[in-house]
This record gives sequence, structure tokens and C-alpha cells, in this order.
Amino acid sequence: MTFEGEKVETLEAIRSRRSVRKFKALLPSEELVKKVLEAGIWAPSGMNNQPWAFVLVKDKTVREELSKLTLYSDIILSAPLCIAVFLDHRKSYDYVKDVQSTGACIQNMLLAAHDLGLGAVWLGEILKNKEAVRKLLKVPQDCELMAVVALGYPDEAPPSGKRRPLESFLIGTF
Repeated sequence: MTFEGEKVETLEAIRSRRSVRKFKALLPSEELVKKVLEAGIWAPSGMNNQPWAFVLVKDKTVREELSKLTLYSDIILSAPLCIAVFLDHRKSYDYVKDVQSTGACIQNMLLAAHDLGLGAVWLGEILKNKEAVRKLLKVPQDCELMAVVALGYPDEAPPSGKRRPLESFLIGTF
């Protein structure tokens, strides 16, 4: 866990970042939220098309409605801010690459949040109701929900993560 103003080296940030699912009621400043979003938009994208779009959900009533669309309602209700991340098909040129780019955008946001002393979690289960989310948030039909990122000051310290050995992922070497 880091605190605002502390710097975390990239590899250490990747290893130490954890999904935070419980948040303090305090809303992060606009400056911190802007830094998280800017980290997202610096993700790589094919032909630099930057196919992502965001909806910031601060309003408690809207978050309550959003929470009804996922099994993880407690996370959305706990977070003072949720960022709905969409793939904007009007900017798309290759669907698979653009989905991958949007995933990179989300990962950049998670790492930036960690670096800034914030907590965040990538919620994907809500995708089963992506059309209902799009309508709730009044997003154009050309935009497809990719995830909701719950963001705020952590009110928990998740345990350190574990990974299988690198060798277990290698299926070939030439």
C-alpha cells in the first residue's frame, strides 16, 4: 500500500497492486481522478485510435442503481466513485485489438490509482448487464461496456498476491 506522494517503481507497482473492494467514504480529488484517467488514455492502441470512453459515477443514487446490475453491489456501494469504461465503436478499427487496448487502459488506471495511494478494482461480472448499464448511464449505442472500475481511498489492506511459477505458463521455447 502506498500513500499520496510516494513513488512506486513500475515493476514493484505491478507486483504490489491489489484489488481493493472496500473504500472510505471520502471522494478522491478531481486532480487525482484526472491523473488516473490520463494514465488510462496513455495506454497503447492500434493506429493510436484511443477507442475508450468513460463515465464517472459519483452520484449515490446512480451508484445504487448501478449496483443492482451486479453480484458485487457492495463494492459499487462502498466506492465513492465508479468509472464505467466503454469501447467506442465509432473510433474502432479492429474489435479484438480495441478490446485489448481498452484492457491496457484499465490496467494503466489501476496502476496509477495504486501509485497515487488510491484503491481500485476492475469489475467485469457486470458485463452480463452491459446494455442496462449503457442505458442507465445514457451512453450512446455505439459504446460497449468493457468494465466498471470502483475507485477510492482503501478501507482494507488486501493480502499480498501469489502467482504460479513462470515456468508453468511457458508452452514452448524456440
